[in-house]
Amino acid sequence: MVRLDRYIARNVFGAMMIVLFGLVMLESLFAFLAQLANMRAQYTMVNVFFYIVLLVPKKIYSFIPFAALIGCLVGLGNMASNCELVVMRAAGISLWRIILSAMRPALVLVFIGILLGEFFAPMLEQVAETHRTIARSAGGIYTGEGMWHREGNEFMYFNAVQPGGVLYGVSLYTFNENMELEQSLFAKRGVFQGDHWILEDVKRSRFNGKRYIMEENLVELWETTLTTSLLKVVILKPDGLSMSGLKTYSDYLERQDLDSGEYRLAFWIKVLQPLSVFALVMISISFVFGPLRSVSMGLRVFTGVIVGIVFKVLQSLLGPLSLVFGFSPVLAVLIPPALCLVVGVVMIRRVA
Repeated sequence: MVRLDRYIARNVFGAMMIVLFGLVMLESLFAFLAQLANMRAQYTMVNVFFYIVLLVPKKIYSFIPFAALIGCLVGLGNMASNCELVVMRAAGISLWRIILSAMRPALVLVFIGILLGEFFAPMLEQVAETHRTIARSAGGIYTGEGMWHREGNEFMYFNAVQPGGVLYGVSLYTFNENMELEQSLFAKRGVFQGDHWILEDVKRSRFNGKRYIMEENLVELWETTLTTSLLKVVILKPDGLSMSGLKTYSDYLERQDLDSGEYRLAFWIKVLQPLSVFALVMISISFVFGPLRSVSMGLRVFTGVIVGIVFKVLQSLLGPLSLVFGFSPVLAVLIPPALCLVVGVVMIRRVA
C-alpha cells in the first residue's frame, strides 16, 4: 500500500512540477521581452537577464496554487485515462486514500512556497529592483521609478534602496500643520549608521513666507524612525513581501495613523495560500473522478486554466471590495478556497 501511495504521489508531483516549470518559463519570457523595450546604453541585455532571473523565486511562489490545480488534473487524469484509478477502486482502495496520496505533493509545494515567500523571494526582488534602477540611472538621478513613504508631516521619495541600508536619490518634503510646504531636501545618497542616517551631497530649500533659502552640505544627519528593516518592506509592493514583513509594516502604518488595509489583505492572502492550494487540488480531484474522467488531456488542462482564472478573478475582486466596504479581509480571502472545498467535497461524495 505504501508503494501505491508513492506511485500516485510521484505521478501527481511530476505533473505539478512540469506545469510549474512551464508557467514560470512562459511568464519569464514575457517579462524578458517587456524589459527589452526599456534597454538603453547602460541597461544592457545582461542587466535584463539578471533582473529576470532574480524574480524567478517570486514567480514560482505566485504560480504554486495554479500549478497544483493543473498538475493534479494532468497527473490523476493520465492515471484515469490508463484505467489505473478504476483498477485501484476495484482492488478495494478507498477514494479518500487516493485523495490523501494526491494531496502529499501539494504539501511539498506548500512547503516550497513558504520557504520562497518568507526567505528568498522578497530579498531577491529587492536586489533586482535596486540593481535595475541603478543600472538604468547610469550613475545619475533616475526618477522614472522609486517609492514614496510618509512619516507624520514628512513625505519621502527614494529612487532606489540597496540591501544593507543605502539609499539613492533621497527627496524629503516637510509640511506644517496646515499642510503648507516648509522645506524640501534632496540628497544623492543616504547611508544608515547605528540609529540614524547620513545624507551625502545635500541640497535643501527652505520656504518662509515669501523668502526662499537654498543650502548645500556635503554631509547631513537625518533622524527618522525609518530603519533598514522597514525599508526592506517599504521598497516592495505588498504581493512581494513576506508574511513577517507585511505584519511589521501594517503595524508601523497603524502607528503612523495611515491606512494599512492593502498590507493586511496581502498578509491574509499569503497566510491562507496553503488552504488555497489544498482547495484547488481538492476540486481538481473531484473533476477527475467526476465529469472529466474520460475526456482528453487538452480538455482537462483547459478546464484547469478556466478554474484557475475564475479563482484568481474572484480573489482579485473580493480583496479590493473588502477595502472599499470595510468587511474583513480574512473573509474576502477565505471565500474562493471555501467555495472550491465545498464544491470538491460535494462532487467527491457523489462518486464515493
